[in-house]
Amino acid sequence: MHKFFVAFLGLFVVVAFGQNRDSIGLKGRVSAYISNLEGIYVINLKTEHTVFTDETGGFTIKASVGDTLVFSGLQFKRKEVVLCAEDFGDKGLDVHLVAVAHELNEVLVMNYSNINAVSLGIVSSNLRKYTPAERKYATASSARLNPMGLDPIINLISGRSAMLKKEIAIEKKETYMAMLEKMFDKEHFINTLHLPLDYINGFKYYVVDNRKFTKILDTKNKTSIEFLLGELAVKYKEIIAVENK
Repeated sequence: MHKFFVAFLGLFVVVAFGQNRDSIGLKGRVSAYISNLEGIYVINLKTEHTVFTDETGGFTIKASVGDTLVFSGLQFKRKEVVLCAEDFGDKGLDVHLVAVAHELNEVLVMNYSNINAVSLGIVSSNLRKYTPAERKYATASSARLNPMGLDPIINLISGRSAMLKKEIAIEKKETYMAMLEKMFDKEHFINTLHLPLDYINGFKYYVVDNRKFTKILDTKNKTSIEFLLGELAVKYKEIIAVENK
């Protein structure tokens, strides 16, 4: 009985030690040659825990030796740091980031009422839009009107197959739009991505037309989605700046 108690106590200490080790709060600070250091992503790749830096670049995140931290911001080059024992000392972790883009000092916001799915090339101007009920009816009618099984040939000759493929693509983009709006509210696009209000819808069409982004969006990994969304936002703001010159 005494041996059993000692073994149980030893196991309890090991488990407790492991839990405490995994829950250490690592303090650190990000530095760069710019003044705006607030809102930089700090992500623990092992636990996927995410925090943001304060206005001085400071942060605290739960981590342990051997974990990899990723530092990323809209205006910085992405950086990975593998933690060692020294990083948990009194001085904390000091990470220097390199700026890769200049912040826009001024954005001219103009009301472009012609920015829509047609102007962006997502939807053809003469393409008929079907509701789900109309699409089901068209499919059912096609089967009744061609009882000899000639649908594939007739569709190919008439161009209906190509039209249906375009509709499927549009429907897929609409699904991606819905997923994007469910994951991120308007404030995220304004406060985190720093996009002008009038350009948010245009940006959404821009990203769902990006194959790399939709592939990541299908995984529903919000961390990866946020990274790529931030990169695309930088490119989109560069397009806006060029158009407004």
